[in-house]
Amino acid sequence: MNQDTALLVIDMQKEDGFPIERFDQLVDNAASLIDRARQLHIPIFYTRHVNDAPGRDLALGEPVDDQGRPTTYRSGTSAIEIIDALAPRDADVVIDKRRYSAFHGTRLAQMLNRRGIKHLVVIGVLTDVCVMSSLFDAYQHDFQISLVADACSATTEGAHYSALFILSNWLYGLELFTTEQLSRRWNNEPATSLRTAEPDHLAFQPDEFPQVVARFQRRLVDAC
Repeated sequence: MNQDTALLVIDMQKEDGFPIERFDQLVDNAASLIDRARQLHIPIFYTRHVNDAPGRDLALGEPVDDQGRPTTYRSGTSAIEIIDALAPRDADVVIDKRRYSAFHGTRLAQMLNRRGIKHLVVIGVLTDVCVMSSLFDAYQHDFQISLVADACSATTEGAHYSALFILSNWLYGLELFTTEQLSRRWNNEPATSLRTAEPDHLAFQPDEFPQVVARFQRRLVDAC
């Protein structure tokens, strides 16, 4: 698994414009996986969302100030840097992007292909925006994908789980882990996960949402 695997860390930056649920836990889990990946010599790719400071080539409707400058992720500011607890090292790859997806307008796919990477393990923020966009694009580029559910997050738990359900419903072969279970897999120990084998397997109606979340959590850690 490790020889053709890379860890993709999405947008874990100092930008603080968005309150993120379970952020401290997310950072702890991400740090643990990054450390273990380094021990196993799994290459690590970071993305940073970077908006041009003068406001050129911004996404349609990107919020700007009265001078036309982006109000978030502005280039040339500390906001775009990776948080200190997860700071990249010299051997890691940092890719700047100007749209949600890690693949849009970047050379990420080519860089992964050159290294023989076929499997991406994805962590980071926000689950319902940049993480989800990147995973759909990774799927279209024919990468095998694993997502660590408790090493990504969104501004609300509802947004986080909604994105996880959408991804698990429609990305065939996607494997969802907890940090603990992926660590066990990387240690060649018995581990559980939730793998998508059929479409819309987490379908639910709005009033069923809490029950589906509970069932989803159980399936991440139970062998059945």
